[in-house]
Formats: sequence, structure tokens, C-alpha cells
Amino acid sequence: MSLVAIVGRPNVGKSTLFNRLTETRTAIVSEEAGTTRDRQYGKVEWGKKRFSVVDTGGMVAGSDDVFEDEINKQVKIAIDESDVLIFMVDVKDGISDLDRDVASLLRRTRKPVLLVVNKVDNSDLQYGAAEFYALGLGDPLTVSSMTGSGTGDLLDAVVRLLPDDEEQDAYDESLPRIAVVGRPNAGKSSIINAFMGIDRNIVTDIAGTTRDSIYTKYNKFGKEFYLVDTAGIRKKAKVSEDLEFYSVMRSIRAIENCDVCVLMIDATRGIEAQDQNIFSVIQRNRKGLVVCVNKWDLVEEKSDKAIKVMTEAIRARFAPFTDFPIVFASALTKQRIFKVVEESLHVAENRQRRVPTARLNEFFLPLIENFPPPATKGKYIKIKYVMQIPQSYTPTFLFFANLPQYIKDPYKRFLENKIRENWDFTGTPVQLFFRDKSAEKSNKPSASPSGK
Repeated sequence: MSLVAIVGRPNVGKSTLFNRLTETRTAIVSEEAGTTRDRQYGKVEWGKKRFSVVDTGGMVAGSDDVFEDEINKQVKIAIDESDVLIFMVDVKDGISDLDRDVASLLRRTRKPVLLVVNKVDNSDLQYGAAEFYALGLGDPLTVSSMTGSGTGDLLDAVVRLLPDDEEQDAYDESLPRIAVVGRPNAGKSSIINAFMGIDRNIVTDIAGTTRDSIYTKYNKFGKEFYLVDTAGIRKKAKVSEDLEFYSVMRSIRAIENCDVCVLMIDATRGIEAQDQNIFSVIQRNRKGLVVCVNKWDLVEEKSDKAIKVMTEAIRARFAPFTDFPIVFASALTKQRIFKVVEESLHVAENRQRRVPTARLNEFFLPLIENFPPPATKGKYIKIKYVMQIPQSYTPTFLFFANLPQYIKDPYKRFLENKIRENWDFTGTPVQLFFRDKSAEKSNKPSASPSGK
């Protein structure tokens, strides 16, 4: 699929245009310069063409921003990857020295460049676009990314410059989506870069470097899925700026939209309350879970005893849900990082697991007869039929009983544990519902008697 990159100096409206073209709010928009740090990808459809567009951080020079070198590096990578470049300038500011530097860089790329003059919010400002002929990049196009004025003409120009032999790669919804989540500076971007074998995302030692959720397709060693690197999630008391707030919200949304979460825990700091908070978000959204204890190479004692102690501590803090894989890895040395991938895909597979109705009843009915639910108020509870709901988002089981309202949580946990002992649902939440047996007849036809 063809790729179009939006480049320019900071605060000219690149992210606003990105959101306008993709019809999303994926990129964070703020009046603060330097908001966008990582490359942000999106899809655009115009006419009969479908292409990808990438938003980049503003190119800077000689600033106080510690991310300057990394931002410029990411912009240059985006330029190298792209087929068409959109160079944005600000009609209200005129030509700056940074605009001239970016224009000089783009002229050397030998790629099609569209000079786009942004913030032309009224007809009087259109006359100011003539000034940008001095950049030597052809006729400027005037747009207002805030109102959408001129974006149709811009898309027409982009489509004319796209190569004709592009491959139309559709987003494959059948592939699992794996979100890497955790506290700031736990090594989320580092482990994705280790997975991919390239510096796909900006990685620094500063907490909260990643502000937008970055989606990356993984297709190596016979494994294929989507990776999501998210902004570090912080406690509300520590969210001191609006940008940090939006980053937290996007991380939570990434959890909501993924299939499996890899929860990164810093081995040098152990389990903290914030790890439990993130785990709670994962649980509330019924997502698959793999716990990755990162920076294991920095731990002084790496014995089996130390692994056992850490494992027991994690399961104790996350109880009662304890059936999830724990991998001790190092993104820096790439120790056991492929194990994280394998476990994540295994959990994604478990989420799709279906148990035939016949097998469920063959196992559970004798078990329930020998270990029935405790009687309540002198009333005996009888469970007559068990089935798994087809096409459910997470493994969901229905138990039909004469008095479902009297079945207590301890017995529900007993049944769930028996399900996990006999079928592999490691890492994925299992839901159990109890219904009146009179509803059994209306539900039975949804599953064939053979369970197929």
C-alpha cells in the first residue's frame, strides 16, 4: 500500500490534518510545540484509491527538547518509507529558517512533494500563500486542516501522484491484536523494537516518551499479528499536563480494543500498586493477559528461587485470577522475548477455544451430582445442563439450574477451576452464567447435540 508522509516544523497543524484525512482523532493535537513524537499511521480512502498516511513529529534544530535527535530521526525514516510527501507550512507565520531547512531536505529526496499552506481560514489569507513559492517546491496548495477547507483538492493531488501498481493491503481483523501496557519506563517500546528488530518506535529512558498508541504489524518466523505500543499509564495524581492525560486515555482505549495485553513489570522495582490498577483495567475489559517481567538482566539474583518468589508474589497480588503465563525477559539483551510472543499468541488462541456441548455435559453432570451446590434455605439446587455460548467475545459458559439465584461465588469459582483444569484457557478470562432451566429449551438449538 502506498504511503504518504506529513512533514514540517513544529506546530503547523500536521496532526490536525492527519486526523482530518483519516477521519479519526488518533493523533494528539495541542498548541504545545513538539506534541507528536512517534510516527502515527492511519488509512485514507479517496475515490477508488486507498493509501496510508503518517503523521510525524516536527523537525527542530538547536532546541532544548531532549527528544530532538530522536524526532528528527523518525521524520527521516518516514520520508524514506513514503511514496508522496506533504510539506506543511503556516500561512500566518510565513517562511521561517526551519521551513527552509526542511525544504532543502525534501528537494534532495527526489520524491513527489506537495507544498501545503495551512491555516488559510479565510479568503484574505490566500494571498499570503504566494510567499512560499520562494521554497522552490512548486505551486502551494492552501488548506485549513481545522475546518477541512481545501482538503478535497489536496487529496485529489495526492491520488494523482500515487504509484499505479500499489498493493491494496486491507486491515486483517482476523489477526490478534496484542497491546503492550504498563507503567511508564517499564520497557514497552524497547520490547517492541526487540520484537521487530528495528528502531520502529522512539525509545528513551524518560518516562512517558510514547504519547500516542503506535500500531505495528508483526510478520516474522511464521507469526503474524498486530502489536500496540502504548503510552505509560500513570496514577491520576501524577498526570500533571493535558498531554499526559490524553496519553493515559489512549492507553486505556488500546486495552479496550486489543485481544491480549502484555503487562510489563519492571523487575528492578517489583510489583507496585499501579501494576495492580492496570491489571484491574485489563480484567474489567475481559482481555487476555501475559505478564512480562522485564529488565531481568539487571537483577542480581537470577536463581530459580528468585523466579519462584517473584512468580508467587505476582499471582498473589493479582488473585483470584492466577491462570496466566509469566515470562522473565530482557528487552535489552532480547532474552526470552520470543517466548513473550509465543505465549501471547497462545492466549489469543485460547480466547477462541470452543468446547463441544456433549463433552461439557459428560464431564460436568457427574461431577455436579457428586459435588452439588450447597443447599440454601432448605432448598436443593440442581444443575441440569451446560453449554458454551457460541461466537462469544470471551469463553462464556451457561449453566441451567432450577434455582440459579442461590448459587454462590465459591461454587462458581469451583466450576471455573474445573473448566481450567480440563481445558486450556490459560491467560484468558472465563465467564460463567447461571440461568433458570426453563430457558434451556430455547437455548439448546443454538448448539448441536454432538457439540460440533
